[in-house]
Amino acid sequence: MTSDAKKALEKKIKELEGLTDQERYDLLSLLRKQKKYGLVWEEKEEDIEEKLREELPVLIERNDEKVHPIISDNPDAPNHLIIEGDNLAALTELSYTHAGKIDVIYIDPPYNTGNKDFIYNDSYVDKEDSFRHSKWLSFISKRLKIAKSLLSDRGVIFISIDDNEQANLKILCDEIFGEQNLISQFIWQKKTGSSDANNVAIITDYVLCYALNKSYVEFNGNLESFDPDRYKYKDKYYDERGPFYYDNLDRGTLGYHESLDYCIETEIGKTFPNGRNEKHNDGWRWKWSKEKVKWGLSNGFIEIKPNKNKKNGFGAYYKIYLNVDNEGNKIKRSSPHKNIINDVLNTHGVNELKDIFGKGGIFSNPKPLGLILFLIKLSTRPKTILDFFAGSGTTLHAVMQLNKEDGGHRQCILCTNNENNICEDVTYERNKRVIEGYTKPNGEFVDGLKNNNLRYYRTEFLPRERSAKNMRKLVYASTGLLCIKNDIYTESDFAGKKLNPKYAKYFNDSKKKMLVVYEERAIPFLVNIIKEMPEDTKIKVYVFSHGSYTFNDEFEEVSDKVELCALPQAIYDAYQKVLPKRKPQFLEEEIVENITPEEEINIAPSLELEFDEEGGEA
Repeated sequence: MTSDAKKALEKKIKELEGLTDQERYDLLSLLRKQKKYGLVWEEKEEDIEEKLREELPVLIERNDEKVHPIISDNPDAPNHLIIEGDNLAALTELSYTHAGKIDVIYIDPPYNTGNKDFIYNDSYVDKEDSFRHSKWLSFISKRLKIAKSLLSDRGVIFISIDDNEQANLKILCDEIFGEQNLISQFIWQKKTGSSDANNVAIITDYVLCYALNKSYVEFNGNLESFDPDRYKYKDKYYDERGPFYYDNLDRGTLGYHESLDYCIETEIGKTFPNGRNEKHNDGWRWKWSKEKVKWGLSNGFIEIKPNKNKKNGFGAYYKIYLNVDNEGNKIKRSSPHKNIINDVLNTHGVNELKDIFGKGGIFSNPKPLGLILFLIKLSTRPKTILDFFAGSGTTLHAVMQLNKEDGGHRQCILCTNNENNICEDVTYERNKRVIEGYTKPNGEFVDGLKNNNLRYYRTEFLPRERSAKNMRKLVYASTGLLCIKNDIYTESDFAGKKLNPKYAKYFNDSKKKMLVVYEERAIPFLVNIIKEMPEDTKIKVYVFSHGSYTFNDEFEEVSDKVELCALPQAIYDAYQKVLPKRKPQFLEEEIVENITPEEEINIAPSLELEFDEEGGEA
């Protein structure tokens, strides 16, 4: 159908009488869908999706007898997070706190085997379900689309899967991430085999790896597999920097650049590209810049030697060292990793969990630590790792273990529901024990990875409709989101004064400062305090506003000390990109109702804002 024909039909549907709002909405949705190539499936609504049409998710930190924060004595310890709740809601929350900030995502979604491993709307999807694959694709596609928006420029995602949905997942990921951004489909040998298998023993799973932008991704090499003998180092040359071999600095195949076509002058004469003694533009050039060559000659990285292929000619050669790069830095050479993962078995994950809890049967098919360590180690310098099918919590365990091994400061975020108390009793409890230390069944004590903080948040919901009352509720409940977004959790006095938490809260960890203003009428009092504060780190100020106004005028006197953001508008803007569309009656632009004085009294506390110099609450 042409574009003009589609517009004409859309107009007719809008004008057609006798249709309900829902019927008109469904017809327009079908008409607007476009599919040139890829998967087509029957969309199946989820209960959580329906909930998100009418409600907004927020995060509330738990701190009770069973679940509480675990805080390290090290003030620089990374803050790891566990988010309890449906992962579609958790991803929505992260779309505000972590859009474009996740470097590595690993997920182990349900494989949809038909053997009670995939629950859709509180019911298991079995092999007889004619919509089995459609339900799975609807389920996973919504989550992957939001996950993509969370990835950083050099971010990558790893997805474990088996033969039941591998083919569908591959096509789906090609569509969402772009087939040009496929890095690899790893084949993981998860077990050794089975003597009673029918026809063929299936001993492998897959791990699909996609990048947000493949051209920005650089993976670490395999140090263990590097063979110096294969890379020209055996029986070659050696100096104070170690073994090396020569390579020609003349690079005609790299494409001509005038700036790289120059004369190298040495005591033995002048040398041009390709041994010529005049300038040319026939494609030949040096590999290094003129400044880099000067450095190379001065530091012994470049030698001018007779060119064996040119009579009475000389060539420029640079040294490729085994343990030193072309900048003079010490390195360890490596080879590319292969797309086969072995020596890590499923049974390893079972045994690791048994060691931590002292018994088996805690969780079915936990992923082994070695698998996640291998995948995270591939990425160079990841800062934030996300797993939104967290299961037993292996990913966080792996991140903390890797931080200990190399002194890193990676942060990990886990998301899982609490079905059968899995989040409390397995995900949280496992990593709590890993941090604090535990005793294996054989009596061996394993020291804790104490240089880590662990915080536990639970998803709750507020009405989505933008009434003044609901907006205030959202701002009061948004503190958890703001702490996570800014990675700052330490509430403190405000310039030596204790703030009444009904009006504002202040957070300070010596590196970052955050002020959350719930009651805009408190701004003049707060500004007067900020005036007297030293000019060092700017204070990130979140202030309640009925719209997008950030009270710039009110903060004008301290504008050099603050960075302003209006709430809840910033949250609405982020959520709007990922939330499912509301029902037809809300298709028109939402209007924020004007608040009356009577409503203001009922929503916010009466304003009698005072500060106690001794730290007491007013």
